[in-house]
Amino acid sequence: MGKRRSRSQSQLLTTLTKKQKKHLRDFGEEHPFYDKVSGKEAKPQIYQLSESSDTSGSESEAESEPEQVSGYHKLLATLRNAPEEDEEEEDEEEEEDSAVDEAEINSEDGDSDVSVEKETTGEFTKVQESTVLPADPEGKGGDGLLGTSQESLEEFTDAKHESLFSLETNFLEEESGSTCSLKVSQDPFLQHVNKELKEKEIQAIATSLKTTHQLKWPILGQLVFSSKFQKLETFKPSKDIDLKSLHLQKPLESTWTKTNSQFLSGLPKSSGPFTSLQKELFLIMNSYRDLFYPERTALKNGEEIRHVYCLHVINHVLKANAQVLGNNSRCRSQKLGVGDDDDFRDQGLTRPKVLIVVPFREAALRVVQLFISLLEGDSKKKIIVSNKKRFKGEYGSDPEERPPNLKRPEDYEAVFVGNIDDHFRIGVAILQRSIRLYAPFYSSDILIASPLGLRTIIGAEGEKKRDFDFLSSIELLIIDQADIYLMQNWEHVLHLMNHMNLLPLDSHGVDFSRVRMWNLNNWSKYYRQTLLFGALQDAQINSVFNKYCVNLQGQVAVRNVPMTGSISHVLVQLPHVFQRMEAENLASVIDARFNFFVNKILPQYRDAVMSHTLIYVPSYFDFVRLRNYFKKEELNFTHICEYTQKSGISRARHFFLQGEKQFLLLTERFHFYKRYTIKGIRNLIFYELPTYPHFYSEVCNMLSATSRGEEATWTCTVLYSKYDAQRLAAVVGVECAAQMLQSKKNVHLFITGER
Repeated sequence: MGKRRSRSQSQLLTTLTKKQKKHLRDFGEEHPFYDKVSGKEAKPQIYQLSESSDTSGSESEAESEPEQVSGYHKLLATLRNAPEEDEEEEDEEEEEDSAVDEAEINSEDGDSDVSVEKETTGEFTKVQESTVLPADPEGKGGDGLLGTSQESLEEFTDAKHESLFSLETNFLEEESGSTCSLKVSQDPFLQHVNKELKEKEIQAIATSLKTTHQLKWPILGQLVFSSKFQKLETFKPSKDIDLKSLHLQKPLESTWTKTNSQFLSGLPKSSGPFTSLQKELFLIMNSYRDLFYPERTALKNGEEIRHVYCLHVINHVLKANAQVLGNNSRCRSQKLGVGDDDDFRDQGLTRPKVLIVVPFREAALRVVQLFISLLEGDSKKKIIVSNKKRFKGEYGSDPEERPPNLKRPEDYEAVFVGNIDDHFRIGVAILQRSIRLYAPFYSSDILIASPLGLRTIIGAEGEKKRDFDFLSSIELLIIDQADIYLMQNWEHVLHLMNHMNLLPLDSHGVDFSRVRMWNLNNWSKYYRQTLLFGALQDAQINSVFNKYCVNLQGQVAVRNVPMTGSISHVLVQLPHVFQRMEAENLASVIDARFNFFVNKILPQYRDAVMSHTLIYVPSYFDFVRLRNYFKKEELNFTHICEYTQKSGISRARHFFLQGEKQFLLLTERFHFYKRYTIKGIRNLIFYELPTYPHFYSEVCNMLSATSRGEEATWTCTVLYSKYDAQRLAAVVGVECAAQMLQSKKNVHLFITGER
């Protein structure tokens, strides 16, 4: 919070914070929640009022209190010049920390950002060196803002920015016209948050089955609408979309067209402000249904999808904040007390409304840049973005850091572009035309984080320092590039989902008279919209969508089947033998695959003639099990995984190429992160079908890297079971996969290599 300083002006002024002084200037009285008045500075009855009042920080309470202390009016005159003197003294104290930043900001960001960035940079620099370090393993200062105590949170709160971005002490600007869309009864936002559930509907969810209905849309293809609530509603996309019919909050109607112009350049003007894909996706998003879209690729439509969900996020946050600020104005004008009107229930138990989960800092950088573009648009008046320079420094990247001679596939370059650090988290507060980066989580509207960054805050059961109350009132959850988390650590995603929308352990200064009833009833998960984007259909991703997405509006999943598999991209003449193994249930598949490999497959390759055998292992746990078995049997092998040092990788590749090692165990995660071409392969074994379908053709095509006339002896063996139906269809095509699963026999396919 603001710094306290001793001055000779007045004894009353000594203990006032900057925020307290601002409140006195604006309203002529002290706020009952934030102000702590000592007994020497006011009448006794005033202290009793401050202690007994609800520590909610709501504006309605502050406005309803009568002015009983004449000392306040005496202070007003002295407070006119006090803030300026405070700022001068504070600038002197922070001159050493912020002098360099100020000069750089003036030259880079212009005058509009200077006043905001100048103070905040110094504030965060000082806090970073103080008591927050144990709660911030990265040492990023602004990232680890979540402590278990209120005191640790206050240390990270800049007094000036807290007042600027506080929902409790701000009011709606009448000239902005932001309330126009909220007055419309057809607004999907209002329809969603104002919809009331009944107790019997909640109880019926546990026993009721999902109702499903299939529809085919022009671009998205086959959609499956489902819901556990009694009434299932479906709809089809309209041909023409008017921006006014979408109920976008100002200024999005004017800024969206410019922000999205890069995707509209080659389209006719009649197509409107959306591409065909964006139009259908936004219609589902704007209906507040859960969505699973498994065809998001970094090469083709990744940025196109990012633009449209950022539009939905900003639209949701602006509407939610406009509703709160509008009700603040109504409370002030009507002089309502606490609990006078349920119409003012417009908040959650905590402020964060949106959580965006992305894998790398580069993705977070692009999301924030889109937020700025959507709020700024063509306007000549630049919006205020606090801590912008620091954000660019921590989330940006240096192009020279990447080796110029590094050649990788196009999809690899698209995924691993920019800053690929996967441990980060940042809070973003938005108020009308201002954005505050590095906001404390409990003062943020939007949280952007990686699964690892959230896991270090949420912690595990039994840990002393852990916090997940900020997830209690998330209304919009976006999990982008979900397939990459399979390569990072899927357990972090499951851990996050298990802590979503739980009742908070602390009140965090909430005004319960303004909290929606469905938040108080712990029904937030039924109102949370989840948007899940990935590059593939996977059983683990499907499980998260089916288990944790229980939105009352229903769910929509895109279920297109691949007609041609990735095997069609194999360019070498190679016989493919698909060996089917049987397993009693899903839990026994791991042991059944290991026993089948050891007893049926491995004996065929023990002979020295079958040298240069690469064994591709998708799961790291299976890799460790096979490695231990090979060591126990004293087989001539080497191995490479994602944890192998560079020297170990070079030795293993050399020994395998020269034939000094008969077997090479290779993990899928190593191939995902490195994409090395393994030379010397003559025999290929897929211990399990790859997670990414195109990995199958990539690994098969490695055989041509060292072609020495042994093409006739090349072999490829694949292990699969009936539980691998999705991966099998992605490799060989849906029709061939259906025949293979029905026949229960081994299948031999021969690829000629002619394309």
